[in-house]
Amino acid sequence: MKTKANGPAADSAITVLAPLVWGSTYLVTTEFLPPDRPLLAATARALPAGLILLAIGRTLPRGSWWWRAAVLGTLNIGAFLYLLFVAAYHLPGGVAALVMAVQPTVVLALSAVLLKERITATHAAACALGIAGVGLLALTPRAGLDAVGVGAGLLGAVSMATGIVLTKRWGRPAGVGVLTFTGWQLSFGGIILLPATLLGEGLPDSVDGRNLAGFAYLGLVGALLAYAVWFRGVERLPALTVSVLGFASPLAAMALGYLVLDETLSPAQLSGALAVVAAVVLARPRTAKGREPSSPPPPPRRIRISRASRPARR
Repeated sequence: MKTKANGPAADSAITVLAPLVWGSTYLVTTEFLPPDRPLLAATARALPAGLILLAIGRTLPRGSWWWRAAVLGTLNIGAFLYLLFVAAYHLPGGVAALVMAVQPTVVLALSAVLLKERITATHAAACALGIAGVGLLALTPRAGLDAVGVGAGLLGAVSMATGIVLTKRWGRPAGVGVLTFTGWQLSFGGIILLPATLLGEGLPDSVDGRNLAGFAYLGLVGALLAYAVWFRGVERLPALTVSVLGFASPLAAMALGYLVLDETLSPAQLSGALAVVAAVVLARPRTAKGREPSSPPPPPRRIRISRASRPARR
């Protein structure tokens, strides 16, 4: 039987599945997709998945949620995915992950400003430990730097961090499920990317079965399923906790490189993996007594008393 105290731990375990899946983005981009087409990769990942979720939910935004969904779709999906793929094309996967690792620090600063959350020494330590761990994972002797890739990675981290904090601040409209909410953002992000893709890159002359498999994986698994899990976590967990869980992405990239590309792991990389795990543990939600917070109790039910049962006034 599950207790309420297990709620944040279970939510963290579910949410971390998203960055674990995203850790495969670097491998799929370089091994399966057409070369030098970051806009096409980002659009094909976001738009089909968003339209599928819209067709399932059959609910469109209303009122202020039109522009809010557009802003979130741009920050979390459109701008972020484009910048992510630019970084993936210009940098080795580990270096791209290292540049993007500044995201929790940006989330920490924005949470203090927009969410009025207090920055603690534990939060700062988690960010520093995570960045150091990703650095040990990524900075190999063959790691190269590219100004375009580094700039895109930094901008992508800021974009996603801002999207996380705004998603936390605005919440989700009443009566709208997480899948529909995810569909709004994926659709807006894909719509923003589509004209830029057609005008800036165009379509490739040919697409083979390997390319289609890569696009299908990124769209259905990397976007539709992973983003639904991610936004569920953003809703249920502190913003910093969710962001630090993103450190699992380079862990997955490292593991896939070892298993699929026959890359070797150095003692420094293994130490980095342990540091990343420690950062995730530090950032998990706690109460003042150091225990994970329990879910808030349900609101008390209102009992309506009929006139017949009310005591007579004297």
